[in-house]
Amino acid sequence: MAQKVDDVKTAGSRKTMTIDTELLEVLKQWKQTTEFSAEGDWIFASPVQLGRLPYCDSGFWRELQRAAKAAGIGGLGTHAFRHTYRSWLDAVGTPIAVQQKMMRHSDIRTTLNIYGDVVTDEMAQAHRKVVGLALSGPAN
Repeated sequence: MAQKVDDVKTAGSRKTMTIDTELLEVLKQWKQTTEFSAEGDWIFASPVQLGRLPYCDSGFWRELQRAAKAAGIGGLGTHAFRHTYRSWLDAVGTPIAVQQKMMRHSDIRTTLNIYGDVVTDEMAQAHRKVVGLALSGPAN
């Protein structure tokens, strides 16, 4: 049971995060409908701890695996969300320095080297454009 509430790991993680207003509204609606909707309750509260602590990581992991299996995608690791987020940031044209900050990486090499894979569909689109240039012949 790893429900320890403590300081964050790095100075970068202490910085204020922005949250889109649409996502904030979804979270507010969730908070209003959950059984643990009191002011001091966690948004993803532990049913065992009656809302006073967050859902434990093993419980979250178990539910994530259950949902992944039900969706037919097999095993899913929590870090897949970070890789997806980085790919989506790249897909919408976010500058790498902004991606680094949004990912809370102290070193840009982490953003580039560990989370550096681009979305496969983007690679296919880029390849299609280059092939189009190559097959169209010399420019007039």
